Amino acid sequence: MSVNKPLDAVSEPGLRVTVGVDFGTLSGRAVVVSVADGAQLGEAVHEYRYGAVEHTLPATGEQLPPDWALQVPDDWRDVLRYAVPKALELAGVTPDQVVGIGTDFTACTVLPTTADGKPLCEVPGYEGRPHAYPKLWKHHSAQAQADRINALAAERGESWLPRYGGKISSEWQYAKALQLLEEDPELYRAAERWIEAADWIVWELTGAENRNTCTAGYKGIRQDGQWPSREYLAALNPEFADFTGKLEFPLSPLGGKAGGLSVRAAAWTGLNEGIPVSVGNVDAHVTNAAARALEPGHMLAIMGTSTCHIMNSDRLAEVPGMCGVVDGGVVPGLWGYEAGQSGVGDIFAWAVRTALPEDYAREARERGISGHQLLTEKAARQAVGAHGLVALDWHSGNRSVLVDHHLSGLIVGLTLDTRPEEIYRALLEATAFGTRTIVEAFEQSGVPVTEFTVAGGLPKNAFLMQIYSDVLRRPVNVIGSEQGGALGSAIHAAVAAGVYPDIQAASAAMGSIRRAVYTPDGERADAYDALYAEYRELHDHFGRGGSDAMHRLRALRDRGRGQG
Repeated sequence: MSVNKPLDAVSEPGLRVTVGVDFGTLSGRAVVVSVADGAQLGEAVHEYRYGAVEHTLPATGEQLPPDWALQVPDDWRDVLRYAVPKALELAGVTPDQVVGIGTDFTACTVLPTTADGKPLCEVPGYEGRPHAYPKLWKHHSAQAQADRINALAAERGESWLPRYGGKISSEWQYAKALQLLEEDPELYRAAERWIEAADWIVWELTGAENRNTCTAGYKGIRQDGQWPSREYLAALNPEFADFTGKLEFPLSPLGGKAGGLSVRAAAWTGLNEGIPVSVGNVDAHVTNAAARALEPGHMLAIMGTSTCHIMNSDRLAEVPGMCGVVDGGVVPGLWGYEAGQSGVGDIFAWAVRTALPEDYAREARERGISGHQLLTEKAARQAVGAHGLVALDWHSGNRSVLVDHHLSGLIVGLTLDTRPEEIYRALLEATAFGTRTIVEAFEQSGVPVTEFTVAGGLPKNAFLMQIYSDVLRRPVNVIGSEQGGALGSAIHAAVAAGVYPDIQAASAAMGSIRRAVYTPDGERADAYDALYAEYRELHDHFGRGGSDAMHRLRALRDRGRGQG
């Protein structure tokens, strides 16, 4: 566990605080925040024991198929047991000063449970069944189910399909649930509830089930108060007809109070029993409040292992490749849009793992810096386009705007003179080009993007952020907090506790933003326009039907691994 030291003199008598807990892919973070001004008083991080389970099942050592990604629920409980008490200790506050707690989660991270919320992987006899475990957001092996969901919806003219840019992702609830049904029907029938981890953790905190409007709309295909019809689901698979019964529950608005902290959760966290617990939410969506990015047209890119692009608008439009547009999906009263890139930081990590020669690694060790820092330094010395490369950022598939997780990465222009830092730079640029593709999709659909702000772990790389500013040809703002998700959850907790009347008011008081930290350079932007044109040609060729080579190669890979 890592921790931050508290600020001085934080325990003044009138101080009131909330706790925000951000559940990530590999760790969970708790922060203690002043409700008066959003000052972060204490922070602690708990690294998951199991993390992202992508290769072997912990209980049995069974090899998982390609594109699987699971998690272990007790990793999440441990964040409550260890990170929350440590953050309180470091903040120097007493439980009586805590007026509420809020949480956020990766999404779609979803799990099957019994009627009382017990994860099936914790039911005796099921611990050796992969489908009994929570499926992490980057579990991509349900692409075949997603393809059928989309084809049938298009054929039937389902009214909800355009709200998702014309395609439902394999990452979302329905594809993963259909995969569960078709690959382990016994477990599917045993799953009395199918629930986002964002809602499950609130169930753990309060002792009562609660469902939020955000994940129901984006990941659960709930539009205009309706789930997809029974007839549509039965046409996918007769046993899938009643699937929404595993989801059905009254929805709570964001910023609302889900309930009071249970006796069990109070013992875990060291907080007082009965304090308000805010309605569950998604890490990206709560971060908008932390970044003061709630007004229409203000796009927030939460950049980490992947990137989520969240934006409110006062207009409803059909934007190709969106993860969804939901009424009140971020704040009540506005349409919340979500788009995203499935791989960003993950791609950079892959490059360091696989393309860092020993002499580079030795230099990094001798200088006491990371491989990322070394490659960034070397890449920054080169002019735009001097590497002669262009890459596609699809190592984890494409979430927006193509919505196809069976696409794969590509680098064009490699020669015997190509250096590691040039490959690294081409990958940095590719993610910026992917974001530009998303921004253009919004604007071409009549939804203007007026501001662009970044949050998450990757904005620490100033060179990367300058690339984004140059590629997008617009200023890049930066969130004022390094803990956007946790701070956003603490802001929602302040609303649930009645400290502020709504999320906007709480965001104005507790959020933080630094404007125009990066501004575009005209000469570099012109050079990036030329590279972007090459990116778009490759994007459309491999992603829009010019070549099906990536799908054929994946099929050959799967057969070679005995999975086809």
